[in-house]
Amino acid sequence: MLAELVDAVIGVDTHRDTHEVEIALPTGTPIATITISNDSAGFAALLAWIFDHAPGPRLAVSIEGTRSYGAGLARAVAAAGLVVVECEQPHRKVRRGKDKSDPIDAHLAVLTALRCDAGRLPTPRADGDREALRILLSARHDLTTAHTAQTNRLRALLLGGDDADRQIARAALRCPTPSWLPWPGAAARATPTAPRRCATASCAGSRSRSATAAARSRPTAPSSTPSSMTSPPG
Repeated sequence: MLAELVDAVIGVDTHRDTHEVEIALPTGTPIATITISNDSAGFAALLAWIFDHAPGPRLAVSIEGTRSYGAGLARAVAAAGLVVVECEQPHRKVRRGKDKSDPIDAHLAVLTALRCDAGRLPTPRADGDREALRILLSARHDLTTAHTAQTNRLRALLLGGDDADRQIARAALRCPTPSWLPWPGAAARATPTAPRRCATASCAGSRSRSATAAARSRPTAPSSTPSSMTSPPG
C-alpha cells in the first residue's frame, strides 16, 4: 500500500479557477489545508506550502482531474520531482450521507491515494505520446464526421433541389478525395457510393479511349474485289 511508503499525501480537488488542497499523514489525519489559484503563481505557492508542512521527503500528490482543470498542476508537480497519482472523481456511494464540499473532496483524494497499490499507481495521462495520439484520433474523427455530413447534404440536393442544385451536387460528389482527409480511403468509407461510381466511370472511359487508340493505330488492309463479282471486259 502507498500508505506504507510515504511520509505524507497531498490531495487536490481541482476547479476552473481555484484548487482545494489538503496534506495528510499516512494514517489519513489532516495536517493542513490551502486554496490556490489555477495558474503558475498558485502552483509555485503550493509547492512552497507543501515543503513547509511535509513531515518528510517522501511525498505523493493525488490530483483529481489530471486531464481537465488539474492538467497544469499535474505538470508543475511532476516537474518538481513529486509523485503524481491520478485520482478519479468520488463515486456517489462514497458521498452518500455526506455533504458536498471542496475540502471533503480533497480529503477523499488523500484517502484514495493511500489505498492504492504502490506497484500499480494510476499515473496521469495528460502528456506524452498517448495524449498526442488521442488528439490526432479525435481530430480525424471530427473531420470524417464533417465530410460525411456534407456528403449527405449534397445527396439531399439530388433528391429535392432544382436543376442548378443537382448540377452543383453532382459536380461536388464527383470531386477527388479531399486533401484534408487524414488517411487514404477515408472518403471511400465516408461516401461509399460516389467514389465507386467515379472509379467505374473512369475505368470505362479509359477502356474506351484505349480501344479507340488501338483502332486508329491498326493498319488498313487494301480492299480486294472477288473475281466472281468482277464484270467481264467489254
